[in-house]
Amino acid sequence: MWERCSFYGMRGLLVLFMKATLEKGGLEFSIPMAGAIYGLYTGAVYLAALPGGWVADRLLGAQRAVFCGGTLIACGQFTLAIPRKDTFFLGLLLVVIGTGLLKPNISAIVGKLYPEGGARRDAGFTIFYMGINIGSFVGPLVCGPLGEKINWHLGFAAAGLGMIGGLVQFALMRRHLHGAGGRPEVVSVSKSDWRLLGGALATLSLLVALIWGGVIPVNPLQVANAAKWVIVALAVFTFLRLFFFSDLSGVEKQRIGVVAVLFVAAVTFFAGLEQAGSSLNLFADQYTNRVLGSYEMPASWFQAVNPLFVVLLGPVAAGLWVALSKRGRELSLGMKFAVGLLLLAGGYVVIAVGAQRAIAGPVWPVWLLFMYLLHTMGELCVSPVGLSSITKLAPARIVGQIMGLWFMATALGNLMAGLIAGESTSPRQMSHQFWWVALAASGIAILLMFMAKSMRRWMAGIN
Repeated sequence: MWERCSFYGMRGLLVLFMKATLEKGGLEFSIPMAGAIYGLYTGAVYLAALPGGWVADRLLGAQRAVFCGGTLIACGQFTLAIPRKDTFFLGLLLVVIGTGLLKPNISAIVGKLYPEGGARRDAGFTIFYMGINIGSFVGPLVCGPLGEKINWHLGFAAAGLGMIGGLVQFALMRRHLHGAGGRPEVVSVSKSDWRLLGGALATLSLLVALIWGGVIPVNPLQVANAAKWVIVALAVFTFLRLFFFSDLSGVEKQRIGVVAVLFVAAVTFFAGLEQAGSSLNLFADQYTNRVLGSYEMPASWFQAVNPLFVVLLGPVAAGLWVALSKRGRELSLGMKFAVGLLLLAGGYVVIAVGAQRAIAGPVWPVWLLFMYLLHTMGELCVSPVGLSSITKLAPARIVGQIMGLWFMATALGNLMAGLIAGESTSPRQMSHQFWWVALAASGIAILLMFMAKSMRRWMAGIN
């Protein structure tokens, strides 16, 4: 809860801070540059989960990884709070590394608390999921007014204080974990693993120093575009290796085929959903009437709408899947993803019309609220369902690799969301981009509908 409070509090301010003028305390980056940096940051957060899980499994254990990660996140937030342009990227890097250590391993700890599985484990993860969304709801409400109304750096400092609160709570209540995640998964820690980690950190530190010193010039927009193709190439290489150069059986390869279809669908979905912190946040800031009486709401408050809807609608979605299953009408995996993408597309149709109307002047918040409602309903069809299905489809001996592909899809979607946002510099351009996102999501959804029966056959008995 505390970490998500910190993360969403910062996310609501990030793009607004980057494009704000120097006179208003911002960085005065262009919208394409701000979008590229935002996409790189959010994409890197998910990619960092891969080495973060490795460090916990082989070196630190999940508990120490979580504490180290939270400490780095707090350091990153306080670095962002320093009113200097040259520390901005360092702060983002610390948050990325810290989140990579914390994000995968806190979930692993929750799972280890219930080794018997069953209903208690489901209940534990429900409490955990509610904590995530409560933090996501509170963060923008606290950090938004501080950053937008008083001082941007004060908003980032508040996010850092939130993470400090989480670290204090974790340290005080750690004994109740009863050793879950207290030790690395390997029997004995290898010195070569420590040397590998040390070499990686030394290389990263050297690279940061060279960039900071101006020895290596970096253009975030060019880096973002290059990173997009690097991730695509890695994903294609991984799937080709699994299909043609592995010892997987025919049935297992069919299941990997389903994972490949879900990969494309997930990239498309997250490229739309994760524009919440970029183009949609800019729409809230520049083209939405946020005045209530004599008070103008911070634009970042709209970042709290999605987690609020998740808390309210999550139990409804869970009940719906159970009810359909009892009646023998449960939607297949492909159909659930298709419905999620159609809801995402519907939300973009709504906001595309709203952006068209914003050409004449600021529009009412109802356009954003209705869009977020549809997007949340779509998220509940895709995100938890996809994560659960990936763990079922993955052959037991390569679960880590397949989970890595899911994180890769999420990272690529986030990166694409930032690049798309960079093209949204006016209401007319926003409307154009939103229509294209709606069309792309609808196209993939229709394709999934046609493939639903084949996907069910490829899953070979997995529900």
